[in-house]
Amino acid sequence: MQIKPMLARLQSATGRDDLIEQMVLLPEPKKPFSKKPQQAKAVNLIVAYDASPNSHTALDIAFWIAHQTRLATNAEVTVQAVYVLEDNQSSHYPNVLSLPIQQPPFEYQISEISKSATQVLTQPQLQTVVTPLQQADIILWQARSLAEEWQGCFKSHLRFGCISTELKKVVESEAADILFLGCNSVNHPMIEALGSNFPCAVLGIPSCIDE
Repeated sequence: MQIKPMLARLQSATGRDDLIEQMVLLPEPKKPFSKKPQQAKAVNLIVAYDASPNSHTALDIAFWIAHQTRLATNAEVTVQAVYVLEDNQSSHYPNVLSLPIQQPPFEYQISEISKSATQVLTQPQLQTVVTPLQQADIILWQARSLAEEWQGCFKSHLRFGCISTELKKVVESEAADILFLGCNSVNHPMIEALGSNFPCAVLGIPSCIDE
């Protein structure tokens, strides 16, 4: 799927003629993913999401482009939000990869209770610490809530490790057409981390968004 028609429709809808120059942080690869014939019309849009205002904007833009693409081409469009729990946080949860994010490991629950038994008995109302894993669940729930307004196909991913590495893995496994980031400059550290040989186009937030 070529991204220029998508951005052209966005430009037309917003009355701008400079969105392509502003939003394309990494261009489409010369040899995009080859999809099976029955998947030729499928479009996959990936959003790096962390519940920040910029990632909210990136997700909104992805939903807008998905909606316009579906209307214009009748293609099956899927928007996917990816939240990456970085190494320095995920290292404390070595067994979470095989468990649903809504259910922290049993060993973790026991250790927390044993460490704070006195506090739980005397001041249970003060036990409001949110673990990184619980925070990830909240963040992805927010993304799913935003997806309800679009009423289209939506997926969410919780990954563990290096952000740029995990984003690339999801893009490759889902044969993504576009990765949306909540930044507006090719000089952003994440763009450098993704590298020039990234397997799909990377779009950011247009600087005109605040005008």
